[in-house]
Amino acid sequence: MERRFFLSFVVVSELLLLLLESSSAQMQAGFVSLDCGGKEHFTDELGLQWTSDDHLIYGETSIISVANETRKQYKTLRHFPADSRKYCYKLDVITRTRYLIRATFLYGNFDSNNVYPKFDISLGPTHWSTIVISDATTIEVRELIFLASSPTIDVCLSNATTGQPFISTLELRQFNGSVYYTPFEDHYYLSVSARINFGADSEAPVRYPDDPFDRIWESDSLKKANYLVDVAAGTVKVSTKMPIDINSDEMPPVKVMQTAVVGTNGSLTYRLNLDGFPGFGWAFSYFAEIEDLDPDESRKFRLVLPGEPDVSKAIVNIQENAQGKYRVYEPGYTNISLPFVLSFRFGKTSDSSRGPLLNAMEINKYLERNGGSIDGAIIASVISLYSSTDWAQEGGDPCLPVPWSWLQCNSDQQPSITVIHLSSKNLTGNIPSGLTKLSNLIELWLDGNSLSGPIPDFSGCTNLKIIHLENNQLTGPLPSPLMNLPNLRELYVQNNMLSGRVPSGLPNKNLVLDYSGNINLHEGGRKTRHLHIIIGSSVGAAVLLIATVVSCLFMHKGKKGSYNQDQPRHSLPVQRPVSSLKEAPAEAAHCFTLSDIEDATKMFEKKIGSGGFGVVYYGKLKDEKEIAVKVLGSNSYQGKREFSNEVILLSRIHHRNLVQFLGYCQEEGRSMLVYEFMHNGTLKEHLYGALTREESINWIKRLEIAEDAAKGIEYLHTGCVPAIIHRDLKTSNILLDKHMRAKVSDFGLSKSAVDGVSHVSSIVRGTVGYLDPEYYISQQLTDKSDVYSFGVILLELISGQEAISNESFGVNCRNIVQWAKLHIESGDIQGIIDRSLQDEYDIQSMWKIAEKALMCVQPHGHTRPSISEVLKDIQDAILIEREAATARAGNSDEMSRNSIHSSLNMGSLGGTENFLALDESIARPTAR
Repeated sequence: MERRFFLSFVVVSELLLLLLESSSAQMQAGFVSLDCGGKEHFTDELGLQWTSDDHLIYGETSIISVANETRKQYKTLRHFPADSRKYCYKLDVITRTRYLIRATFLYGNFDSNNVYPKFDISLGPTHWSTIVISDATTIEVRELIFLASSPTIDVCLSNATTGQPFISTLELRQFNGSVYYTPFEDHYYLSVSARINFGADSEAPVRYPDDPFDRIWESDSLKKANYLVDVAAGTVKVSTKMPIDINSDEMPPVKVMQTAVVGTNGSLTYRLNLDGFPGFGWAFSYFAEIEDLDPDESRKFRLVLPGEPDVSKAIVNIQENAQGKYRVYEPGYTNISLPFVLSFRFGKTSDSSRGPLLNAMEINKYLERNGGSIDGAIIASVISLYSSTDWAQEGGDPCLPVPWSWLQCNSDQQPSITVIHLSSKNLTGNIPSGLTKLSNLIELWLDGNSLSGPIPDFSGCTNLKIIHLENNQLTGPLPSPLMNLPNLRELYVQNNMLSGRVPSGLPNKNLVLDYSGNINLHEGGRKTRHLHIIIGSSVGAAVLLIATVVSCLFMHKGKKGSYNQDQPRHSLPVQRPVSSLKEAPAEAAHCFTLSDIEDATKMFEKKIGSGGFGVVYYGKLKDEKEIAVKVLGSNSYQGKREFSNEVILLSRIHHRNLVQFLGYCQEEGRSMLVYEFMHNGTLKEHLYGALTREESINWIKRLEIAEDAAKGIEYLHTGCVPAIIHRDLKTSNILLDKHMRAKVSDFGLSKSAVDGVSHVSSIVRGTVGYLDPEYYISQQLTDKSDVYSFGVILLELISGQEAISNESFGVNCRNIVQWAKLHIESGDIQGIIDRSLQDEYDIQSMWKIAEKALMCVQPHGHTRPSISEVLKDIQDAILIEREAATARAGNSDEMSRNSIHSSLNMGSLGGTENFLALDESIARPTAR
């Protein structure tokens, strides 16, 4: 009896196991999970079935070990050479079906070099993202939602600028029905930027099997830099065990919709960075009423985006819009412009008894698809004939993002193939007919193979210049249509088995022709051929003789000219070291006499500053114009170099945010520079110098000063040819005029960039605390070195602290960058804000500048923004601050009313429409 019961139990257990496995397999239909570098198939703790990528013929595998990372798929990776090729994975898909593609990257110092890689990933010809590794133990994740337009897709790695390209996992997830449908999906992908589960009970994400599509919903409890900070007081988490009706377009998982946050004080506020933005995107919120409301209670609220009243939504009433409790309501925008730093607030209306509620949110950025090479289909038909060969398996688009190793393409937006190099590739059979359809082909190299059959008609390839078909087994005649190729210059067909006569027009063309080794191929009209050779040789010799005589005459004339004049009449200006300003260009520099300077300064009576160059004196010219005179120290070699450099530079640059250069004086061994006088001194004095005791400058004025300085630097970087790198940006080199407008000064250490060169090698110069560490190590100067220094200045504006201090930053910390980074990345911006600002600022603008400052002081220059990008964020912060100042002045209610009137009518959210759409006439996302 016991035995029978045991057997029955075993049978039932096995049946249940089979049913579970069958159910799991059905749920994973359309899933591909590649363990890159792995050696075997396995099922992970989530039930996901992983397969090895050992079928790939390219790349090498590595085993890595990262602390606290136990998942098997992150124990291995595949890496590729840092060369000019691309390396691709090909995946099968179903045409006209939507998918999520996810790639992950865990460096783990696999190469033992601690060189953080930077490379590109693309989906077919479309650039997907640039992978920049900044931490060996952090997993970089990229996700893309796309509509498949062909039976296969290619995910390719290329363009490594540091380290080697590598990949840890590659995952494909199929969607059902209309999930993530957009009107623009034939032309744009969706790059996933944020997918958030609000009210989560842990830091763990929600994914498969809770989400049958294996989307990763990040917890709002996750602690990472610039992620869901500035949370409003009174924000609480709520949850329910009740089932949720998720029958909506995007079908968020039940587990996500069973949790939420509620603003018990009337508002929910958050700020986060959106990867890939600014730009146009797809943004949706997910709501489900999971709290019990009394009959006389209501929950009404609206979304407010700072600075965007026209796109703020009007009133949300979850139960009314979702038509009941525990049902999903998902309003959003299929086309909305969003910034990199997104601050948003849900605020309850005056007639609502409950605060706003939020369950989840998704934000994706539109990524324009690249159609790829116009020759893609043609060349695909060619390589299909040789699918088993290595050269035919490179994958991806033939031209983008980089061309296959055996061909070249032009630089058109949709490039075409111009050169094919398939010499000695063991090609057999006939010459592929597809090659004759490459209309922009210029060179064709098929020599050294075993090709047979006739030479096809290449008359459609009108751009062909060079054809190499030698050393094959081609038969038949030499085609007469070759005579009709207008650009043909070289034709090599020797050592084949061609027969018949050479078309009479070919030898008459201006053509290098070799058909030797074809014993049955003869040329007609041999005498005529010889006559052409004789005439051609005679004409060539005559041309050579004439060219020789002309060259001798010019050389003789050039020598004679050099004896008759010491220097050319017109010479191009050349920047070079000068010992005296007599050698320097003086395009706009006025030369003052020493007596002029002595009269203006009353014999150098009033000293207003000093530095490594010497001393600065106050003066007034006869026309009452106030000036500052910088006198070079007589024994300062550094000062002499800086003096000459500054005159050369200042004579050719003019901008309202650069201190105006009026002229120079060089008499009796003394060198002086004359500038406009800046009445309010340096920024340094106003932040933490003597002037701070009089009156501290407020936050909006600090932003305006930063804007002025950034405009001056932007002019140096982009408005000068060649560009100028300041090299010594600091608060003492930003001066303020009588109206407190800022201007950049002191160009003594500046250096001109060289066109077409990414950096300038130089001996390191600058000021400790502001000096770019990458420049210090490599001695290679770029405009990003100025950006680093400017980032330090932004941190000084926020904190009112000096760049270097033995006292202000705590134990074992002397550097403002290290101190500020610790606070900002932990979400504690209040810990660095200057107390003298006394809360007279908007926290959103403060965060915007703090985060941009941290981007400026990244250790690697290529990860820093340009000064133009920094300037834009400063201007955005000023707009936020001005709106906040208006609100603080008592106009907040009026602003809210304007926001409501300018928003879309919330009535459109009822009925069958469950999202907010922009103008229906919009055919695709467009730039503002």
